Amino acid sequence: MLPTKTMLRPTTVFAVFVCTLLLVPVGAVAQADTIDAVVRGTSTQMGREINIKIVVNHFSAPQDKQELQAAYNQGQNDGLVKALAKMKAAGQLQIQGNVGYDLAYISSTPTPTGHRIRFVTNRRIAFFEALLNTPSQAYDLTAGEVDINDQNPKQSTGVLYPATQLNVNKEGDLEWDLHANPWQMTNIIDWNAKKKG
Repeated sequence: MLPTKTMLRPTTVFAVFVCTLLLVPVGAVAQADTIDAVVRGTSTQMGREINIKIVVNHFSAPQDKQELQAAYNQGQNDGLVKALAKMKAAGQLQIQGNVGYDLAYISSTPTPTGHRIRFVTNRRIAFFEALLNTPSQAYDLTAGEVDINDQNPKQSTGVLYPATQLNVNKEGDLEWDLHANPWQMTNIIDWNAKKKG
């Protein structure tokens, strides 16, 4: 699990995701992809680096997106968590030094320079979080996005939200409410794009 000791100390960081994965069209359902990246801590986790691998078995179907939208409308973050738990895995997030876990929902949308992959899944609660009944347990989602630049792969960017929940702000926009800090992705390699090249 990526979060460090700072996760036990609540800090709220808002990363606005106005056009979040629930609001954008879903990419083709039957595509596979593998993305390697290094995630770097920010703020209090500055200096930490961990290798991750995002394995996309398939992109989620349009009905999956509709189910998540309906679940969020009915039960907000808790509804989303329950709906994600029922979904068949679309891929996996593999983290250096950990077993990794399934990604319940993955979407892909075209961008002017390539495509954007977004994912969300239920976060595995650590043993000591449950034992100590820490506030971090309420942040029960892991989400992220990777902007793949097909024209210049070195300019690909991404961010990982290790512990978050989805909220609606005062303006009515969806946003990620983070328990700790986002992790920036660097050294991104989209192996599917390299095969095409």
